[in-house]
Order: sequence, then structure tokens, then C-alpha cells
Amino acid sequence: MVKALTFKGDKKTKKRKRVDVAEKFGDDEGSTSKEVARTEKEDPTVDDDSWVTAEAVGDVVGPIVIVLPSEPPTCIACDTNGKVFASPLENIVDDNPATAEPHDVRQVWVANKVAGTETFSFKGHHGKYLSCDKFGQLSANTEAVSPLESLLAIPTADTPGTFQIQTLRETFLTIKPSTSSKANALPEIRGDAEGITFNTTFRIRMQARFKPKLKASKEEKASQKISRKELEEAVGRRLEDEEVRRLKKARREGDYHEALLLIKVKNKHDKYS
Repeated sequence: MVKALTFKGDKKTKKRKRVDVAEKFGDDEGSTSKEVARTEKEDPTVDDDSWVTAEAVGDVVGPIVIVLPSEPPTCIACDTNGKVFASPLENIVDDNPATAEPHDVRQVWVANKVAGTETFSFKGHHGKYLSCDKFGQLSANTEAVSPLESLLAIPTADTPGTFQIQTLRETFLTIKPSTSSKANALPEIRGDAEGITFNTTFRIRMQARFKPKLKASKEEKASQKISRKELEEAVGRRLEDEEVRRLKKARREGDYHEALLLIKVKNKHDKYS
């Protein structure tokens, strides 16, 4: 196999590591129809594994990455012992948090609404929930959701695409300078900020397939697709290529039933002429 020419001094392209979220967390979309799944295979522009920015509270669902306002960019992560820490983001373009993707499953949380409330729970890769105690200490050791694991996601008024994450004690998650003596120590994450500041302003990255607008668009595309066989069954006879094109176009444009009726009426005229 012929390899592309390389020259001394050329920068090596860094490949992004991808976290297989579906394999680790499972697919929460059990109700998704086979038709939608087929649409995704047929339409190469639909990339379910891509990550986008949550822009509204309704977007906060499924696998997410909570990006911190730190330099360099980091996100909230936890280990198997439930320790919560700031984890450096490797999958990011020009240190822009709006491009961040996880490279480690420890950086991924699954967001779900807590039943009967406006709050969210964030479940880690090990099946336990992000929690904030009365001292503002974060951990991920509990297997059930209580008020300590119930957090509000509040859009930041003057910074679109970012959120304040508030505890039920009305304090906010925040970052603080590390108390470690190590050079380049990453910030500490706490839940005891009493007001909104730059350090409490987080960005939430999510998988595109869970974003309501994109999901609705995919389902709409799926509903518009129809096979030649289905069209011929609806009409009751074999169709000419031009008739198939006309009916498919009508289905996309919303006047399918009118076009179908015209062809059926034409059938009757042809039959008795």
C-alpha cells in the first residue's frame, strides 16, 4: 500500500479518541422506531455519535459532558470510587469548550429529569449519582436519587449555551483554585458558591441524537420515506417511474393524499374509458 509523502517538520494529525457511550451506558431510546434507525443508515449526514452544545434546559438529556470554565479546559469526571475531579479535555479544537468531546468514559454523565420535579440527576459511568453534601463536597457514591443528587440546570441569562448548576440548598457548582502544591494542578470542583460568577458558568455538551430538535427532524425524515412497493399497494396497481417520483415529492411537501387521490381517480377514468 502506497503511503502519503511526509516531510521532516510536518505536524502529525492528532486523531480524536471516541468514547463508545452506547456500549457503556446502553441505549435509552428503546422506543425509537425501526424506521428512524433505517433512516440513519441511509442518510450519511445523520451522525448520532456527534456531540453538540445543549442550548436549553430541554436539551439536557442522555449522555452529557459538563465542561468547566477552566484554563486549560476541563470537565467534571469521577472514578470508580466515587471521587469527583476535574479531568482535562483532549478532544477539543483550539481550546474552545463549544467543541469539547469526551475521550474517557469517566467524563460522561447520563442526565435524567427527577420524576415530578424540575431537577436533574447525573449518573456516572459506574452507575452512581453525582451528589453534593451540605458542606459543598461533591461525590458520586449513591445508587439512588435523593435531594442531594437533585440538581437544577439554569440557563445563564447573559451567556447563551451555558448553565448554572444549582443544588437544592440554592448554592451553585463552581471551580476553585487547587490547594495542591503541584505545578499545573487542576481546579477543585465544589458546590458551595452563593452567587453566579464566571466560575459557576458551565457548558453542557450532549450527543446530537438526544437533542429534541434534531431528533424531531430525524423522525420527520423517517415519516417522509416510503417505498415503491408501499406506493403501489396504496394505489392498487404497478406505477410508472414518473408517478412514483410525483408521489414521493408530494409526501415530502405535505400533499401526498391529494396526489394519491388524483392517481386513483385517473385509474377509474382509464378503466371505464
